Amino acid sequence: MYMIPIKTAICSFGMSGRVFHAPFLHVSPDFQLYSVWEREKNLAKQIYPSIKVFRTLEELLADEAVELVVVNTPNYTHYDYAKQALLAGKHVILEKPFTVTEKDGLELIALAKETGKKITSYQSRRFDSDYRTVKRIVDSRVLGKIVEAELHYDRFTPTLSPKVHKETPGPGTGLLYDLGSHMVDQALQLFGDPESVFADIFIIRDNSKVDDYMEVLLFYPGLRVRIKSSYLVREPLPAYSIFGHLGTFLKSRTDVQERHLLAGEMPGGEGWGIEPKTECGLLHTEIDGKVIREYVSTERGNYMDFFTGVYEAIRNNKPLPVTAEEAVRIIRVIEKAYQSVKEKKIVPFR
Repeated sequence: MYMIPIKTAICSFGMSGRVFHAPFLHVSPDFQLYSVWEREKNLAKQIYPSIKVFRTLEELLADEAVELVVVNTPNYTHYDYAKQALLAGKHVILEKPFTVTEKDGLELIALAKETGKKITSYQSRRFDSDYRTVKRIVDSRVLGKIVEAELHYDRFTPTLSPKVHKETPGPGTGLLYDLGSHMVDQALQLFGDPESVFADIFIIRDNSKVDDYMEVLLFYPGLRVRIKSSYLVREPLPAYSIFGHLGTFLKSRTDVQERHLLAGEMPGGEGWGIEPKTECGLLHTEIDGKVIREYVSTERGNYMDFFTGVYEAIRNNKPLPVTAEEAVRIIRVIEKAYQSVKEKKIVPFR
């Protein structure tokens, strides 16, 4: 049966729009990359000549042909722009972080229910090859009872980002809202909601004005999950270290999709999302009384699975690939982490 593609608008054509959204919307038969909001430039038209360009958000939302809006503008705008899109009768994909506050996120969930529209968050790192492999190992229980997990997302970027909004202090800025949104999401997907949160967040680059180092400790019964990220790590540690009663699993962060997208490749093809075999995770555990130490195969990464899930949710009322409720719990952890830093103590999650 032929299904009508979802006409989709993107609210920005910076790196997020150009690299992480437009290529998938363009390639997928489920979507039509219909329009973009560019205030002055016409960068999208150079790549996608048939795309419509709007100079204001109001004009973009007034177009009745648009069914779905991707809000991928600076973090502090997410709540306002998503609210306008929902009130205009559009479905919404919100870039991470979903909102700056839990309160704003809950309001958007209520508004989506009121308007009968779908709202989701683009937690793309759920669809990375490395994380998918870690989840497979955790779910298999091959490590026995897991007692400790450490997630790293480190970079060596001593210079400031050219994206001024990311380096200017204000609501929703800093490392925890940025890379931390992905890491908190992965921790919650692997282990569920914590009982309490403790955090250490500060600035380590001499010229930075926003947080560029963070460590968040999530407390679970019999389990501790540490989320750590820094912009001054030249030689990275394993991205995932999982420790259980029977063994250990170590995995590097080596999903290839972002690198290929930045190089201008369109998603898809036989080798899409497949890591080099040299980056397989190391499993050292005990199975049926026998100790094994071996490198295990890596799952295939594919951000297209997110967009396919969104299509199925809109057209066939299937569950969203990332629910707004899940996205709001990420923000709750982030707010609890900042509360922990301010009060210098462990704070309950509930």
